[in-house]
Amino acid sequence: MANFLSLTIIFRGANLNYGEGVGTVISLKRLSFKGKSYSYISRQALRYDIVRIMNQEFGIPLTPVDSSQNVVQFSKDATVDKYPEIDLFGYMKTEGGSRGKIRKAIVRLSDAISLEPWNGDIDYGTNMGLASRINADNSIFQTEIHNSFYTYTITVDLDKVGIDENDKINIPNEKKIERISILLETLKTLYRDIKGRREDLSPVFIIGGIYNSGNPFFYNKIELIPTRESLKINTKIINDILNKDFNGKKVKDNTYIGKVDGIFSNINEIELPSERILSVNDFFKKIKELVKDIYK
Repeated sequence: MANFLSLTIIFRGANLNYGEGVGTVISLKRLSFKGKSYSYISRQALRYDIVRIMNQEFGIPLTPVDSSQNVVQFSKDATVDKYPEIDLFGYMKTEGGSRGKIRKAIVRLSDAISLEPWNGDIDYGTNMGLASRINADNSIFQTEIHNSFYTYTITVDLDKVGIDENDKINIPNEKKIERISILLETLKTLYRDIKGRREDLSPVFIIGGIYNSGNPFFYNKIELIPTRESLKINTKIINDILNKDFNGKKVKDNTYIGKVDGIFSNINEIELPSERILSVNDFFKKIKELVKDIYK
């Protein structure tokens, strides 16, 4: 039976990913939905920060790259047993002509999309601090800004961790557990450095578990309901997904929730037993236990 880890995460942050500027305006990466604009962080940016933290804080080596085939890519000598990055996020190695090796990512990320629309907020700035030192003219610039909750989904094909048919590699189960544990720890403490700021991307709400279907059940299913008194999650959508049948089981049978208290006021409306609604820290502990059971 296949085993897929699927997690949908909510975090809060501000001004997290910029695209190409126009003139003196620095623009957020944005997309449109139902006539409104929403800022987002690309999956490439999320991947970059996940790999960076795995390297800087957990000692995972960065995969060597080269440009010998006239394209910047991972070194042809890099293998998944030595480099967890290409184990988790895949690779493509060209070796001349049409020949090459491809291993698809077993960790798949979505973009992190804001749950609240961007309302045209812009910050106005100058370089007066430097210009005044030499009596030069100021440079004026404007930066689009957006403080919001964001959501993204990550899925992991647990049965393919540490296995590479190209190089006939299958690492020990202990190493597989270690790699997924480090990935989970990284998600729990994820942060991003951007334009002189450090933004906390760690979860304030997380839902998911290990399933025998690779469907990312809660992807694009998270909505906020702002009220005068509090902030709520649309639990009607979540409960509908929880009661969906697949392979003879309900989604709720394998689902857990992690939450930070005091942010969303209606978590108790989600139709899960109280023992499955945990703190964020205990959620990750539980998922780690389930991962260990997979590799016994």
